[in-house]
Amino acid sequence: MARDTLTPDRILRAAVELLDDEGLDGLNMRSLAKRLGSAPTAVYWHIKTKDELVRLAADAIWSEVELPDLDTTDWRTAATAHATGLHAMFTRHPWLSQAFGSHLLHGPGQARHNDLSLGIYEKAGFAACDADRAAAAVFTFVLGSALGPASQVSLNRRLSKGGADAEQLTAEAMARATETALRFPRLRERLGTTAATEYAAAPDDSFAFGLRSLLDGFEARLTAER
Repeated sequence: MARDTLTPDRILRAAVELLDDEGLDGLNMRSLAKRLGSAPTAVYWHIKTKDELVRLAADAIWSEVELPDLDTTDWRTAATAHATGLHAMFTRHPWLSQAFGSHLLHGPGQARHNDLSLGIYEKAGFAACDADRAAAAVFTFVLGSALGPASQVSLNRRLSKGGADAEQLTAEAMARATETALRFPRLRERLGTTAATEYAAAPDDSFAFGLRSLLDGFEARLTAER
């Protein structure tokens, strides 16, 4: 395929697909070029390094998250919608939360959301410095909540590539973890309970609970200050 048929946008779309399929470790210029039906040298004409490719791909997927309109939405509704959208995006692209720990990520896509987040908490009534802290607290919570699913995807991929039965190994690990938990009273009490079953069936409920608790705390603080 001729070099001029490649565009940065097309390369980034293919890179995101490759990252979704193979994770950070599976991304390299040769694999990307093969997916594009091109030569690695053609990709280098547009994007020079893997680090640059990860940064650009990571910034591109922020466009998947809808920006709430602060002129027509109250701050708490906007905060909930924004955080929930970010969490869904991180869950769809599990490599992104890992990239935050290994790459310097920045760009207009991420900056647009950072700016909106500050606007949300300024609208709530926080002074500028506290709006920064509130936005950082919520983003850290969203990112941390996405690490579990991301780690599971990465683990399953690594085990499967090693020829192992990922489901069997996970089940064996869970059985050993259960044996360990039986030695501790509060963990033992929860094993086999309805609460534990419901949590396992719908772990995202813990994200919604945590987000509500954070926003409740913000609201209580603002009320007390007034």
